[in-house]
Amino acid sequence: MLGSTHGTLTTDSRRARVIACGEQRPGPAVHGRTDDPADLDVSGRPLYADTPDLARFFRPESVAVVGASDSEGRPNTGITRQLLAWAERVGARVHPVHPSRAAVFGVPCVASVAELPEQVDLAVLLVADPLPLVEELAEAKVRFAVAFASGFAETGEAGAEAQRHLADAVRRSGLRLLGPNTNLNAFERFREDLPGPAIALITQSGHQGRPVFALQELGVRLSHWAPTGNEADLETADFVSWFAEQPEVGVIAAYVEGLKDGRAFLLAADRAARRKVPVVAVKVGRTETGARTAASHTGKLTGADDVVDAAMRQYGVIRVDGLDELQDTAALLARARTPRADGVAVCSISGGTGAHVADLATAAGLRLPRLSEAKQAELHQWIPEYLSVANPVDNGGHPVGDERGRKIIDAILADPSVGVLICPVTGPFPPLSDRLVRDLVDAAEETDKLVCVVWGSPVGTEPAYREVLLGSSRVATFRTVGNCLSAVRAWLDHHRFVSGYRSPFDDAPRTLSPSFRKAEALMQPGRQLSEHAAKQLLRAYGIRVPREQLVTSAAAAVRAAGQVGYPVVMKASGAQIAHKTELGLVKIGLTSASQVRDAYRELTDIARYEGVALDGVLVCQMVEQGVEMVVGVTHDELFGPTVTVGLGGVLVEVLRDAAVGVPPFGEEQARDMLAGLRGRALLDGVRGRPPADREALVEVVLRVQRMALELGDHIAELDINPLLVLPRGQGAVALDALVVCR
Repeated sequence: MLGSTHGTLTTDSRRARVIACGEQRPGPAVHGRTDDPADLDVSGRPLYADTPDLARFFRPESVAVVGASDSEGRPNTGITRQLLAWAERVGARVHPVHPSRAAVFGVPCVASVAELPEQVDLAVLLVADPLPLVEELAEAKVRFAVAFASGFAETGEAGAEAQRHLADAVRRSGLRLLGPNTNLNAFERFREDLPGPAIALITQSGHQGRPVFALQELGVRLSHWAPTGNEADLETADFVSWFAEQPEVGVIAAYVEGLKDGRAFLLAADRAARRKVPVVAVKVGRTETGARTAASHTGKLTGADDVVDAAMRQYGVIRVDGLDELQDTAALLARARTPRADGVAVCSISGGTGAHVADLATAAGLRLPRLSEAKQAELHQWIPEYLSVANPVDNGGHPVGDERGRKIIDAILADPSVGVLICPVTGPFPPLSDRLVRDLVDAAEETDKLVCVVWGSPVGTEPAYREVLLGSSRVATFRTVGNCLSAVRAWLDHHRFVSGYRSPFDDAPRTLSPSFRKAEALMQPGRQLSEHAAKQLLRAYGIRVPREQLVTSAAAAVRAAGQVGYPVVMKASGAQIAHKTELGLVKIGLTSASQVRDAYRELTDIARYEGVALDGVLVCQMVEQGVEMVVGVTHDELFGPTVTVGLGGVLVEVLRDAAVGVPPFGEEQARDMLAGLRGRALLDGVRGRPPADREALVEVVLRVQRMALELGDHIAELDINPLLVLPRGQGAVALDALVVCR
């Protein structure tokens, strides 16, 4: 749709910057090609994830423990003991490093890193200040290091400065560092007796990963845990990218307090989406209070939450709000197979329970198909006729206590419209509940459809729950209806997303369009453009504006009105005018030469009175009969230029109904942005109005995105408001525009 703005023009200065941005630092092997200018977009940013090979971090052959101790009562002693046990499990040789010890726990000790008997894969630094060791580690060609020390960015500006020095030293060295302010979670004991795909866990606060780690006790496999800490070097994105490539990983679960690099995170999420590996994340900072807390704890930017939300949604990251949701959703996605159908059936022993769950499921966006008349007749062989079995299915209770229960379950699962069976058990009622869960487990073993049970008992010690349900690797068991429904929705959404996924990075423009040179010439660094100049910028990118002329006299205004065609709109145009209407600097519906002359004099008089400098007065074609929208560009601290679309005119400030897109994105993502608006029905036509030209609106969004990609270094803010979307087939017209240059 943007064929008219594609091109091969690249300025010398931009090409030099693009090549510079593609330089890689030395270090371990990477998956990605960011050193090739062809793999950078028009803004010089990479299009592929730059991923360190972390195999020797998690499974090293040799480990140095710097600051090792075996003196009881010292913190380093407990850490050393745990590292020795971990190294034995993974088959790694351990070399304690201490200047005054001959041995630690019976293992020969060397005095310094320089005296290590071999090149080591991983150095664990049990020292208060890791900075002096970085150069030594680099000279010894150590691949990875872990710094537990605290007192860095999480403590304030002085600590942040110390962390910057550490990060700079690591960057120069080629060493890859985990931390500082991390912990021992990477060296936990993982159960190796559990089957199936595993969860790989990433946390910035180690304690927050404990509930997910505990899933092993419920039979859910974990393979890795990356506690990223302050992320002076290795960050969440690095681990997402690497975990996505590991064959044993079925899902990546993350607790994220702040993103270090928005672009790196998008590339990592893109890699996971390409590999069809789901990423489930808790991202702290939905509220202002939460954002402040996260920043004080990790010393990193949290970013505007609506932008973070949009970025995650664009690349298929499943955002959840709590650790319980993280547990349940990750466990389901790791273990459940590909959906056979998206229909959900609810079956319960209580009509009230079934109706309640069905209501909640529908509100959660799940589809509950009405079972066919034939299927209902089949179910009524075992369920009394007076009970409803259309979906939800009320089995009445007694049938689940004998052979009828299994027949009911099998009949529901056999329906081709049903891909998920949810059975809420509000509390134990032996022996019926015991027979019911056994039948559900047995049925789950024989079907390729998803069977979910919500065990509502607050006790959780019942054998039916502890032994039968949790003993099954095929039944997804939940303790709350809400978590069950959100996990099922995430599972269906994920498979729907990846089945049609095409990476926006593959189609991102790599060369500047012919529009760029014209647009660059209009930029005025640090200033706001006049409306006339802003509309010239839009024209350069093929965005339609009204017929208009800029005039500097009343007589010229009258001539322009005749050429533009009555009725006309007249506006004062100046570089420092942001809100013309509030100042009385807009006149609409002018139908005669006398009105135009009077309007010109009034506009210039108001401008003089207000002390507003003008470059002239715009005489514009008056365009009516459309839906007012706003399309704009803002600069996010984490993700760079972002594109916003929403209801425009006065509604933009009243309703704040807008959707955000993080470039690059394609036509489908642009359509999804429109579909997410609360006021999207206005585009379909209401109260007898014709449907608006959605195709034209999508085109404008994509052209504005191209501006954001190419002019991101130049534009601090762009607002097209209102963009009048005309009736279907007639296009869209930018009636006003504001551009603030960086």
